[in-house]
Amino acid sequence: MEVNRTVRPNIQTGRKTTNSFLKSILIFTILISFTVLLVGGYWIFKEMAPRPKEVRSESGEVLMTKETIIGGQAVFQKYGLMDYGTVLGHGSYMGPDYTAEALKVYTEGMQDYKAKERYNKPFADLTDDEKSIIREQVIKEMRKNRYNPVTDVLVLTDAQVYGLEKVRDYYRDVFTNGDGWGLKKGLIKESDMPKANRAWVADSDQIQQIADFFFWTAWLSSTLRIGDEITYTNNWPYYEDAGNTMSFSAVWWSGASVTILILFIGIILYVFYRYQLSMQEAYAEGKFPVIDLRRQPLTPSQVKAGKYFVVVSALFFVQTMFGALLAHYYTEPDSFFGINWIYDILPFNIAKGYHLQLAIFWIATAWLGMGIFIAPLVGGQEPKKQGLLVDLLFWALVVLVGGSMIGQWLGVNGYLGNEWFLLGHQGWEYIELGRIWQIILVVGMLLWLFIVFRGVKRGLKRESDKGGLIHLLFYSAIAVPFFYIFAFFIQPDTNFTMADFWRWWIIHLWVEGIFEVFAVVVIGFLLVQLRLVTKKSTVRALYFQFTILLGSGVIGIGHHYYYNGSPEVWIALGAVFSALEVIPLTLLILEAYEQYKMMRDGGANFPYKATFWFLISTAIWNLVGAGVFGFLINLPAVSYFEHGQFLTPAHGHAAMMGVYGMFAIAVLLYSLRNIVKPEAWNDKWLKFSCWMLNIGLAGMVVITLLPVGILQMKEAFIHGYWASRSPSFLQQDVVQNLLLVRAVPDTIFLIGVVALLVFAIKALFHLRKPTHGEGEELPVANLAEEE
Repeated sequence: MEVNRTVRPNIQTGRKTTNSFLKSILIFTILISFTVLLVGGYWIFKEMAPRPKEVRSESGEVLMTKETIIGGQAVFQKYGLMDYGTVLGHGSYMGPDYTAEALKVYTEGMQDYKAKERYNKPFADLTDDEKSIIREQVIKEMRKNRYNPVTDVLVLTDAQVYGLEKVRDYYRDVFTNGDGWGLKKGLIKESDMPKANRAWVADSDQIQQIADFFFWTAWLSSTLRIGDEITYTNNWPYYEDAGNTMSFSAVWWSGASVTILILFIGIILYVFYRYQLSMQEAYAEGKFPVIDLRRQPLTPSQVKAGKYFVVVSALFFVQTMFGALLAHYYTEPDSFFGINWIYDILPFNIAKGYHLQLAIFWIATAWLGMGIFIAPLVGGQEPKKQGLLVDLLFWALVVLVGGSMIGQWLGVNGYLGNEWFLLGHQGWEYIELGRIWQIILVVGMLLWLFIVFRGVKRGLKRESDKGGLIHLLFYSAIAVPFFYIFAFFIQPDTNFTMADFWRWWIIHLWVEGIFEVFAVVVIGFLLVQLRLVTKKSTVRALYFQFTILLGSGVIGIGHHYYYNGSPEVWIALGAVFSALEVIPLTLLILEAYEQYKMMRDGGANFPYKATFWFLISTAIWNLVGAGVFGFLINLPAVSYFEHGQFLTPAHGHAAMMGVYGMFAIAVLLYSLRNIVKPEAWNDKWLKFSCWMLNIGLAGMVVITLLPVGILQMKEAFIHGYWASRSPSFLQQDVVQNLLLVRAVPDTIFLIGVVALLVFAIKALFHLRKPTHGEGEELPVANLAEEE
């Protein structure tokens, strides 16, 4: 492949920017970031709300124990309720936030008790002045911390005990008769006790246990930390009757984060342009490299990777269908166009768990397939038995997807008994997989890493720089299975706050962090492989991008810890570093513009146009979905009212599908383009699919999720957070109309998915035959050569 290279000069003054210096900065950034994160995690562990050995009344009666609180959390997890509602704002948005709901019931119970005690009539019958007196008394009594850390006993006042009983009565009615919205009647079965940490829960009444767990979260949200002036949840959720109002930290760090963002944008853009830390063009005007796909080398394992991409498209289709079902449930919560058996088999919580897990499955599988495809290109040779390993991994993934979905359904419906955590639904949003399926997933990723290593090891040996492009590719591949290991730190009896700390290591650091690093490396590799950029400029740009990605993203995980029972310091850390996450996303869209120019200059014969369409889509959604929408909800003052509302899935859909989904399709199409016969390729199908997916995604975010989120935030600001999460809010005409009109962009999106699926299936019947067998040298560009 001949190319006339013309590289823009690297104009630098003062100290010379070298890869060695950039490496040092990156290593220092990683060490500091993870040190802060781990120290902060230890601080969470030391400062999180206690689960008392016993909760007693003033007369000494034992009301609940640590075991029953743990049991209640296990019930919440076992029945997949985090995929229906939320606790401490974390979970799904069809149902209520059980913390806010329990806090309201608890507070109203105390108000009634005090009103009858003082005025001999219910709180609702009091005058405004009398109500003000009772409110003040209740707030003062609620916020006093009566937990004794020496005896590990919490004492509740008589009014608090009355509030507890109201909470128990309320949830006994809800879980017996349904919540009048999307929750099944009789969901929780009394005869089937959960199992927490391999120990039987003492109390067999599961409804009372889950009610006690919800009460415990309401208690910690309204009780001051010992020796402090803020509650365990930093005064969240907003509910003035319980004394919960926004803290000064939330206001101050919202403003400070914006100020610091503006400062760092200036500094980083100066460095970026001053030292030209970007992937630079490697071709002269009119001298674009000519790429002949018929002469591209192809190995048996690369051809076998083709079936991965067909499965990816099929899983994407199924996942989208579950998304459509979920969207429908918001307007008809207990049936599908009057078909009740669909709801009976697939209620909201099960469908939501499938929707999330399938998203991870198809996106990850696309990336795994791409890793299998590029491995021989990097190493320059097909290792022996590589194709056998590729087939083995494929069937392991099939077992994982099928088995985990069956297990989740059985677990949520109570058919697995006390093996729910092992084989069924683990109960954490995004980490629904039972423990055995998590083990299979990690084993599969390790097998994939072994396959990739066998393919690239010759390239690793040739590359003298241990921080070169091939090494960066391999390091990022190692991080993929490594960072999922933190999911095993969560056990059924782990304190909710601590479990949430590790859960976000998976969602934020693994899905949003490590995969993003892997994506940036892969994009760099593809551009170098296509001879569109130089290796030297790419490696330099990668070090710079990694530094700001990880420097902001690792500590930026703190925005998930604002109100989940973590210390107040996380408001400062999360606000500042989450705001800085916008910067690397902005730089990536600048790189995308360079990629667009490459595609444009390639002319009509450039074979990877479809890949570049989706790469450019990735960059746009990175800025809009992950950057703009993420910045909006990560401001503490906004998050205080918005936490767990529709603005979160507006960000989530735009970031998850817009970034990781679009990139997964890009690498899928790059790989398929090389293994499908050129005459069988049709860019028109893919251009149509790209437009449909982007228009549909933009529509569902802008037309429905964003406006409903704004209305919901206003509802919380006016009436309290609990009101914004109640079914009555979702049942308003304006909200229902916005939810109904979402069918239009959803349909457009689904058409794009179907077009991609049809294309992938047809491609499977037009694969090229391998040109090189095991052990044969591949005539590919030597990426290990120095520029």
